[in-house]
Parts: sequence; C-alpha cells; structure tokens
Amino acid sequence: MRVAPGSIVQICGRSGTGKSTLCKLLMRFWDPKQGFVAINGQDVKRVNTSSLRATQSYMTQDTHLFAGTLRDNIALVKPGATDEEILEACRKADIDELIARLPDGLDTQAGELGSALSSGERQRIGLARVFLHDAPFVLLDEPTSNLDSLSEAQVLNALHRHREGKTMVLVSHRASTSSLADECYMLER
Repeated sequence: MRVAPGSIVQICGRSGTGKSTLCKLLMRFWDPKQGFVAINGQDVKRVNTSSLRATQSYMTQDTHLFAGTLRDNIALVKPGATDEEILEACRKADIDELIARLPDGLDTQAGELGSALSSGERQRIGLARVFLHDAPFVLLDEPTSNLDSLSEAQVLNALHRHREGKTMVLVSHRASTSSLADECYMLER
C-alpha cells in the first residue's frame, strides 16, 4: 500500500481484518512481523519515536476526555498552546460555537469521561486535538462510527475543508466516508 502525500486514503473491510492494527503499525505502536512500514522512504524502526509522533496525529472512534476543562483536554497534544491556537483548532473542528455558548467557555469542565458532552461533541473535541497538533500525517480510526448523520457530516466536512498540507489515512466501513477519500484499500484476512 502506498499513501501519496496530500491524499486521503480510506481503509475498509469487515471487523477483525486488521484496519486498526494497520494504524497502529503506521504509528509504530507495534512492529510488523513481515514486511515493513516506511514514511518518506524511511523504515519507521529507524525513526526516533518523538520525531515520528511529531509528524502524526491519531484519532480513534472514541475520544477519551479526562477530568478537567475543555481547554485542558484539547491542549493535551500541545502543552502551552495559547487560547487563540486552541480556539482556532475548535473553529476548524466546528466545535467553537458550542464552546462560545457554554457559560464557562473553554473553562467548562468536561465531566467524568466527557459526560458533559454528546458523542458528536466529544469526537469534535478529538478533531480539535488533531488540528491543534497540526501534524502532516493524520490517522483516523473509525472517527464517525458512533455518530449520528449530522455529527458525522460535521466531522467529514471539517476534515475535507482543512485537508490542505495533510496526508490522511481514514479507517471506516461507512459508505459516506468514501466520498472524502481519493483512494480506497479493502483489507481481507
């Protein structure tokens, strides 16, 4: 499989075929037993882990939020980020208007495990993290699988509008996400 710079590649296949495993291999959470993973022609085994992480953003189907404010939860990926940077990431993720309506804005408590937010809002917080980190290689593992149609459309539209300068791998079995992709790979066995 080759992922061209600036492209969005969809990975699809039945449950258990290795879609999430592929993302973890690309991030070098695990090393492959056969073959190799290369980024810019360099085997990831030879790339310093911190350098690799600096070039990658990863979003899963369940955005985990922690006790603390929305600001704290978004800034996990970039400690020391300014409010302006955080709000710009929120704007890109289409969560800025909701945050502006909250009485405490970015200082709103997320609640235990993000209980103060809906699934779609939590996913857009996860997307704000991706935009704040601003890595050139974005891995999205089923980012819309737990969302209703409206929330899914918001996430997909945000990704499409802000794809410039990004290479994305999008794991999804939903047909609606294929409209975003330049290329699709089907995994089997």
